[in-house]
Amino acid sequence: MSIPYFVANGWEAEVVVVDEQYSDLPTDQLLLQSIPEDIRIHKVKALPKNLTSKFGLGSIALRSLPFYKKKIRSLLKSKQYDLIYFSTTQFPVCILGAYLKKRFGIPYVIDMQDPWHSDYYQNKPKAQRPRKYWFSYRLNKYLEPIALNNADGLISVSDHYITDLKNRYPRIQHIPAATITFGAFEPDMEIAEKNQSNFPKLLDDSHVNIVYVGRGGADMQKAVSTLFKAFKAGLDAGNKALEAARFYFIGTSYAPAGEGKPSILPVADHFGVTGYVTEITDRISYYHTLLTLKQADTLFIPGSDDPKYTASKIYPYLLTQKPILAIFNASSSAIGIMKEYGVKQVYNYDTVTDDEINTFLLSIVQGNEPLPNYNEEAADKYSARQMTVEQCKLFDRVISGKN
Repeated sequence: MSIPYFVANGWEAEVVVVDEQYSDLPTDQLLLQSIPEDIRIHKVKALPKNLTSKFGLGSIALRSLPFYKKKIRSLLKSKQYDLIYFSTTQFPVCILGAYLKKRFGIPYVIDMQDPWHSDYYQNKPKAQRPRKYWFSYRLNKYLEPIALNNADGLISVSDHYITDLKNRYPRIQHIPAATITFGAFEPDMEIAEKNQSNFPKLLDDSHVNIVYVGRGGADMQKAVSTLFKAFKAGLDAGNKALEAARFYFIGTSYAPAGEGKPSILPVADHFGVTGYVTEITDRISYYHTLLTLKQADTLFIPGSDDPKYTASKIYPYLLTQKPILAIFNASSSAIGIMKEYGVKQVYNYDTVTDDEINTFLLSIVQGNEPLPNYNEEAADKYSARQMTVEQCKLFDRVISGKN
């Protein structure tokens, strides 16, 4: 989303990515339509997963690491570059920054879109931990210091992430840092709608569809429980109109297609609303996501119970111009951002009441909820264009040596 705006802010970008043939995740060729044709894209190989999985290693970051090293080293030998920008959640790749900085004297910036090494799951039951948690926790604990201690700049979607990292690594206490979320990129919605024939429809139009697309997990269950508890209370109170509602949770697992374990349906079962809930654990592509959100009657955004979590996924939701119900941890920055936009039904799960939720749901199923009218100043402030301006300001500070 930033690439189309870099040149206007004085930066010429080249991109190094893993060749998609080495990924086992869904691919979306339409993404290329949003990238300017003159952007140079360098593709690297990765070790075949069918080989590395025999040793328990499936991570594309680890499989591609030696190929990244070779390619970037070759690029740095061929011409002058000012900065390396790591913007990925495949964090092990970021350790190359320390090596390349020592070898070529080039500064680097890391974009912390999620926590890398985290203690969040340490006190959680084994069943709630991600796959291969024991290994990844120890690997991340070893790799993160290599990358962070030598970084020249930090970008993150959360103030909390930056504060934690600077406290953890005193050597980066004074490097340039900025909280910059993913922005709203309007051309993406146009691309999705132009290509809707490419994607199967997932929603049943005979019902009123309330949709969430994104990861599930134990940390989302408090927000989801709040919704289901209220909905069940509304049904029990005799609100027959609510029976038209159907809740969709799509792409809730990071596991390969067909191997994901439901994390939402068990909550629905607990509250006795399973018949109203569909969970599709398989991930869907980005533009399929946008199109599905656009086809919904209303959208639901659950937040994590981790107070440091910020939901950057809110911007595609806002682009749809659909009514939104959002339930977050009281400390989440998403609450303030959404209120700034003008979203009315954004709550924290500790104080929202069943009546507040059901009043909104009844308005949706009865067709009485008006389409939102968002604050244009907020929409511009959180646009991808403006977020890129902030990124480039940080890049300028890094190469000028200013904190």
